Amino acid sequence: MKLVVISGRSGSGKSTALQALEDVDFYCIDNLPARLLPELIEQMLGDPEHPARLAVSIDARNLVSNLHAFPEIIADLSKRGDLSCEILYLDAAESTLIKRYSATRRKHPLSDSQSGLREAIEYERDLLEGIASLADIRVDTTRLSLYELRDTIKLRIAQHSEQSLSLQFESFGFKHGVPLDVDFTFDVRMLPNPYWVPELRRFTGREREVIEFLERAPEVDEMIGDIRDFLERWIPHFRRNNRSYVTVGIGCTGGQHRSVYIAEQLAGHFGQLMDNVHVRHRELT
Repeated sequence: MKLVVISGRSGSGKSTALQALEDVDFYCIDNLPARLLPELIEQMLGDPEHPARLAVSIDARNLVSNLHAFPEIIADLSKRGDLSCEILYLDAAESTLIKRYSATRRKHPLSDSQSGLREAIEYERDLLEGIASLADIRVDTTRLSLYELRDTIKLRIAQHSEQSLSLQFESFGFKHGVPLDVDFTFDVRMLPNPYWVPELRRFTGREREVIEFLERAPEVDEMIGDIRDFLERWIPHFRRNNRSYVTVGIGCTGGQHRSVYIAEQLAGHFGQLMDNVHVRHRELT
């Protein structure tokens, strides 16, 4: 049986992620006390008609003692030969979480008369650190719509084979902040910038005009080759370490031209070598 544990700070999109998995035939349970997880797994696997895929949400609404016990609980479950465990952790920039709560006017589960919303969000981060540190995949939902988050979950979790590693390339602009969910970040701001060519400014790195400009610069091809060689060398080590997901961030100044082009080139290359390769352009969504 495949088990996906979903966690993350309140407002990061856990309910949406759980619903996305439910849509693709996961048996889903929200807000399960962490200490009940082993008993739940035991009961399900003891039933010959148990679901093939289970998703469980565990978050800061748990007792603190349950959250502290989570690393030991998941370590024990991971030893089972009849269970495959993955942990999905969702998060967003604190300013975004505050904005989402302000828009819905909901009460944060950790806020009270002694602490406001910002303090509750910061405390929640500390409470969930034990789960976040074990996450197989982290998703930064700061700039994702509900529909984009659903698609991300379905692509990277629901369609992911246990025998394959999921590789995602994410372009972004440094002036908008580094994504929270990348494993590697490559800075390509030293490369020739199409933005400073007035007639290219309105195009993106997916369009012919910018592609031709960047293809004429030998250092762009050298950068792509260096990143490609690095990943080709180390991805097998991730596989041998039972790593299921790797996200590679490619950043330029605005996230419109150089990073987009390079992410597309890398995704095209690795897409010929691997089954589960995705590309996302944060600033183009």
